[in-house]
Amino acid sequence: QVQLVESGGGLVQPGGSLRLSCAASGISFRLFTMGWYRQAPGEQRELVATITPNDSTNYADSVKGRFTVSRDNAKNTVYLQMNSLKPVETAVYFCNADFGPFQAWGRGTEVPVSS
Repeated sequence: QVQLVESGGGLVQPGGSLRLSCAASGISFRLFTMGWYRQAPGEQRELVATITPNDSTNYADSVKGRFTVSRDNAKNTVYLQMNSLKPVETAVYFCNADFGPFQAWGRGTEVPVSS
């Protein structure tokens, strides 16, 4: 059974920081590109960051310099460090695992950015 479980979400003030975690099971974690996506209310889901099995990273232009994606293969976990958060980044953040035609998604974790 494939499972991706996000954690670490919660209310954060503008300018604050948060670290999200995604624990994977049921997949050969080291072979998958892992990613973070977000969906704000009334908007399309968008890519935030990805990290390949070779630790190559890719970020949305809007988060470059503020967010960092990393992975710990020994723990089957991918992280997203988010700094200097903005209210417009209020969204449900989803973990994604990708390997060819196979994709798996987590349930999502809410990140409200508000004072």
